[in-house]
Amino acid sequence: MTTKKATAKKSASKKTASKKAATKKKASKRTPAKKAAKKSSTRKYSPSAGKNVETEMREMKKGTLKSGRSGKKVTNPKQAIAIGLSEARKAGKKVPPPPKKG
Repeated sequence: MTTKKATAKKSASKKTASKKAATKKKASKRTPAKKAAKKSSTRKYSPSAGKNVETEMREMKKGTLKSGRSGKKVTNPKQAIAIGLSEARKAGKKVPPPPKKG
């Protein structure tokens, strides 16, 4: 009986030692990734695109902003921002393409 308990303790200590070693390896891999990330110095959105979004937000707050074909009143701020960016894209202003669905 004592031999089984002793072997169980040894195997348990090996497992914890291997887990500790694994966590140390993961931590060392993360630090270089932070240094590799660069901030882009160029603007993603043009200032005039921001003005489009501002006007759409004002319209939404007044209650005059309507959505596409249905003409329903827009009450969600995120939807108002999306409409502003969409209009900026149509006008040819500097705005990244919309995120892909799916």
